[in-house]
Amino acid sequence: MTRHAMLLIAVLLLGCPLAGRAQNYDESKAGTYVLPELLQTESKEKIDNAKDWETKRRPELLALFEEHVYGRMPASYDKIGFRLTRVDPAAMQGRAILKEVEITVTEKSDSVKINLILFVPAGRKKPAPAMLLINNRSRRNTLASRDSVSGFWPAEQVIASGYAIAAFHYSDAAPDNKDTYQQGVLRLYPELARADDGMKAVGAWAWAASRAMDYLVTDKDIDARKVGVVGHSRGGKATLWAAAQDQRFAICFSNCSGNTGAALSRRNFGESVAVINRQFPHWFNNNYKQYNDNEQALPVDQHMLIALMAPRPVYATNATKDLWADPTGTFLAIKHAEPVFALYKQPSHLPAVPPAPDTPVTRPPLGYHNRTGVHDLTFFDWAQFVRFADAYYAK
Repeated sequence: MTRHAMLLIAVLLLGCPLAGRAQNYDESKAGTYVLPELLQTESKEKIDNAKDWETKRRPELLALFEEHVYGRMPASYDKIGFRLTRVDPAAMQGRAILKEVEITVTEKSDSVKINLILFVPAGRKKPAPAMLLINNRSRRNTLASRDSVSGFWPAEQVIASGYAIAAFHYSDAAPDNKDTYQQGVLRLYPELARADDGMKAVGAWAWAASRAMDYLVTDKDIDARKVGVVGHSRGGKATLWAAAQDQRFAICFSNCSGNTGAALSRRNFGESVAVINRQFPHWFNNNYKQYNDNEQALPVDQHMLIALMAPRPVYATNATKDLWADPTGTFLAIKHAEPVFALYKQPSHLPAVPPAPDTPVTRPPLGYHNRTGVHDLTFFDWAQFVRFADAYYAK
């Protein structure tokens, strides 16, 4: 073997997730860790009521996540406009109304367009609750023509459940590419693109979800008080940040989102901060790189992010063959968020230990399941999302 070939193999191995030293899949080797205090401010003040959480600890945690992980998002924009490019009042053989919306956001002399697909149940006398997906797969998954129906965005299934379903493609906000991610939203905010604490792609995807929400609150067919945001994998990381930032989202659904999503960062299991930052340097802010193989120094962890949703409910999922996304770490992050929901007199119904596969916990405020299968978003997952939302809205 030539020296050049040996070097090439070494480079490939270094780029492979399994080659990183933190890629452990043995629970007995997950190690010990100490989570930062959820209900204690940076000045060591104890938080024991919802008011102090909202006025003291919650703003502090948001700022910490901005500075160290997800980056600052734009504070404003000059103008936003909505244009209906297509309306079909008899979609899905008359079961739904289809709307295609072009959302244009302008800042200074430049603009970005986000294309929203929306199906609304036909014949409803009241505005419909809705699910909004950040689509991080092929655009074919959410085509209005529905010529590629899959469990990733089962619009027919959701419509039959009485919910509207919407989606936009994440590349409208930021291409998922380390060399071109700035060609979307960040083109409008070059100062954020340059800042070490400025948002990158995940922040841009979350920001775009809020711009979709800006439209949904104007649509008379949508109950804007009942809009859940849904994301899978890296999209699931973005939904958590979107819902933490934008309290108009009634529910957050994070599917197989792994590290820097719904799973604890400090566990030595599966995906790690170092691997994320080395393979996807365009996802999180520059400051996050200092925590590569140094998670214990992080001033936050993902139980705190989940707690930022309170009192709004959160549903997180995993898949049995997706150890990379750390099913146990996801469950533990949700469990460790329970004390904040308790401040709002919202008792958790999660068991003490992770439930068996395919045993969903769908009673709000905190839901979870570990589906048999692989890293994907499926019909089963969506069915549980609807059950969870039904239970929450029935209160």
